[in-house]
Amino acid sequence: MPPDVPQVVHVTSHIHTDGPIPGPHSLLTLVSAAHPAGGGRPTSMFTVNVRELPGATLHPVALQSWRRRAEDWLSTRRASRPPALAMNAYVRWLERLPGRPVFVADTADPDYLFLYWYLQRFTGDWPFPSTLGDAALHDRMACTTLCPLSGCRTPNASLARTS
Repeated sequence: MPPDVPQVVHVTSHIHTDGPIPGPHSLLTLVSAAHPAGGGRPTSMFTVNVRELPGATLHPVALQSWRRRAEDWLSTRRASRPPALAMNAYVRWLERLPGRPVFVADTADPDYLFLYWYLQRFTGDWPFPSTLGDAALHDRMACTTLCPLSGCRTPNASLARTS
């Protein structure tokens, strides 16, 4: 690769929320992993619990899901940081990666929607020069296995992704 072409780093993310859309509902946990563009094990990870947005509410469907996973809910609230601090820390992590970060998303998941909204709202920017909407690649590098919540390590992990 020519020296003036920056190396690409694929970044996958996994989130937990308290509702289906950002604003009325909050991002609770963010886990991201940086992978070499050619694939392989993550080279760096970022994880943060985020405080609820002022005035946001817990969606009734999410409430039912979290009630079944009380310990996971408590895990999302431990050492939670204000949204602005959490998103700025995330951007600093991205800036320290050894290459140009490319966000890899499964557009059927809420990860992109929440992360885009939170980054725009609290940092004023989307720090990824490009986004790759590739569900198969996202699944191969799934952050679900890196998630600290027990609900992500069970056969019902798809439920955990949306709550």
